[in-house]
Amino acid sequence: MSDIIRLLPDHVANQIAAGEVVQRPASVVKELVENSIDAGATKIELYIKDAGRTLIQIVDNGKGMSPLDARMCFERHATSKIAHADDLFALKTKGFRGEALASIAAIAHVTLQTKRADDELGTKILIEGTEVISQEPAQCPVGCNFEIKNLFFNVPARRNFLKSDNVEFKHIIDEFERVVLPHHDIAFRLVHNDQEIYHLVPAPLRKRIVDVFGKKFGDNLVPVTEHTDIVALDGFVGKPEVAKKSRGEQFLFVNNRFFKDTYFNHAISAAFEHLLPSKLFPGYFLFLEVDPKQIDVNVHPTKTEIKFEEDKAIYSIIRSAVRLGLGKFNITPTLDFDRESEFDLPVSMLNQTPVAPEIRVDKSYNPFHVQHTREGQFSGENSNSAAASTKNNAFSSALNKAGFGSQFQSASLDELWSSETVNEESVNHQTEEKSVQIDLDIETLRSIGPFILKGSFVIGSVPEGLLVIHYRRAYERMLYDDLMRGFFINPLASQQLIFPMEKVMSKQEQLAWNEHEKTLSRIGFNWSWADQELHIDGIPQILDESTVLSCVDKILEQLQMGTLDKGEIAHTVLSQIAFGGSMSFKLQSNQEAISDFIARLFESDEHTFSPSGKRIIAQITNEQLIQLF
Repeated sequence: MSDIIRLLPDHVANQIAAGEVVQRPASVVKELVENSIDAGATKIELYIKDAGRTLIQIVDNGKGMSPLDARMCFERHATSKIAHADDLFALKTKGFRGEALASIAAIAHVTLQTKRADDELGTKILIEGTEVISQEPAQCPVGCNFEIKNLFFNVPARRNFLKSDNVEFKHIIDEFERVVLPHHDIAFRLVHNDQEIYHLVPAPLRKRIVDVFGKKFGDNLVPVTEHTDIVALDGFVGKPEVAKKSRGEQFLFVNNRFFKDTYFNHAISAAFEHLLPSKLFPGYFLFLEVDPKQIDVNVHPTKTEIKFEEDKAIYSIIRSAVRLGLGKFNITPTLDFDRESEFDLPVSMLNQTPVAPEIRVDKSYNPFHVQHTREGQFSGENSNSAAASTKNNAFSSALNKAGFGSQFQSASLDELWSSETVNEESVNHQTEEKSVQIDLDIETLRSIGPFILKGSFVIGSVPEGLLVIHYRRAYERMLYDDLMRGFFINPLASQQLIFPMEKVMSKQEQLAWNEHEKTLSRIGFNWSWADQELHIDGIPQILDESTVLSCVDKILEQLQMGTLDKGEIAHTVLSQIAFGGSMSFKLQSNQEAISDFIARLFESDEHTFSPSGKRIIAQITNEQLIQLF
């Protein structure tokens, strides 16, 4: 039997390595920019076309390469960073394995022009799929100029798996941000399809953060500093005011190398305990300096996963340093044993308007007047208060069974029905609480009544019991259905503003907004840009001006959380517009208006839940009512 094991040809081995190193255009950007930094460049320019499919060009003013080095850098495992195995435990550079350029050259058309300061002429090399087409002297400035064209030209399967240009460019932005933050002493420029996205000059770290992520971070950064024998920690954390529902601006660096670590992320989140409501994530930009011998960066091909020898100690240092930094700026509560803590408010109640307690006195109450109850027992006339309390508890239980949840059990009926506004968070019924769809025919709808309108609720009688409707959520559902039906036929009406509204955005938010500009324009938004500020000149006619900015914030959160098609973005935006429009809606209290409103609600195919998944309607059966008595 013949031998079957053989060595792979170099071009096949390079393509296999490219599958690990080059996953998408952003991987090429990362590797080449890191090489420019290792070459001592003080100015790096990045030019992108078609999100990297057509062109990725990196121009730097580093020290350049000799003709021989320019040729050798494309060979596998050729590197100037290490010479012995021990060098792996003393790394102070970005790249070190010598696979990046060989892998890139295996799947693209590469042109390199490079020159050293002492050379009269530079070198120009042209490579296509690991094959060197030409190498000749050329006149060029000091440094390196890499042009990567037609990425994955010989690997069509990999090219077909690339996402849309907007998605791929977002990944490039992510890699760009991870490089420019630790190297704020270097000038960077990023141009996409001849449009300048970033133009960053050397600046202190705080200024670099503001230049990259927007002015909103200008006054919302808290410095964090802690130096020990194990780790030196420096950087900033964002104040609770700039916390987001998505893990956006969260950056950890060790020895100026970006890495991801859920363990250390938990340390930072623990430091923000009791400072942030649930489902909000703090922003942070923290830089660790650790002895290279105490870490292993060669765990993953992308080098974003790093092993720490003293990870438990570093966890404690990060947590205490962040907590101390927040305390110095009076963001965390002070430790004062003499202070009365009984009056401290939970975080979720800080923005609620205080309501003065109402004292009610029964002027007709006579403690000496007694009467026999049906059971033959004596009780005061005011003993009905105890019975009312029992009924309230029973009624709360019935509401809970009907799907309203336990939040009503702590409130009396008077408090519940007299409230004109209901805290949306406290009445947040999740879509998991699915119930049977309540369907009523026309005759039954006409028989409902009379109606009671209290706060945000409409109560009506039906043959099976009571029908309770949250009319603002009902209006939100009807408004959403009307908007969605009209959206695909004609653009929605836009209301022009006398004074434009201004919204400061980061580059990522600008890209997310511009990515869906046609859909947003069709919905009724008109705007212009002034640097990092969005000037909103027109809003959907149905949207109240007081809710515009909060609506824009929620839209941006959804846009940045994932890839949305036209229908999904329409649902995201229209549901936010419908929610904002429902906040100012008032239902007329006459019986005819309420009857027409309820009939219109039941015309909707989905009238049990609002577009955001909150319960609209519930039914309390006669059996549940009997249990109250």
